[in-house]
Amino acid sequence: QVQLVESGGASVQAGGSLRLSCRYSVSTSSMGWFRQAPGKEREGVATIDFDGTTTYAGSVKGRFTISKDNAKNTLYLQMNSLKPEDTGRYSCAADPSPRITIAAMEIYGMKFGGNGTLVTISS
Repeated sequence: QVQLVESGGASVQAGGSLRLSCRYSVSTSSMGWFRQAPGKEREGVATIDFDGTTTYAGSVKGRFTISKDNAKNTLYLQMNSLKPEDTGRYSCAADPSPRITIAAMEIYGMKFGGNGTLVTISS
């Protein structure tokens, strides 16, 4: 079992930045971030694979960066140039698969997930 605890959510104005963190109890091959806006389906935001390969949803590419510090057992999501449509609950997830795409994480989910942290972007 992998425990995941997110932090860093806040309310900020559009154009601002936030860094989300996710402490994990055990390292797994693939990790990622989901988000769910009020009244909308959960969507995949970013993934990082066993070798550090990263993938991003088109809506965040160029603005968000996923990274992982195994020494600190922490996954990060750096979010820049934030927009009101980035509002939602962001949750991190982990999976033993060596690679996972945005499409796969949305269709199949990931094996372990956290409770999330709330991000609100005002215009």
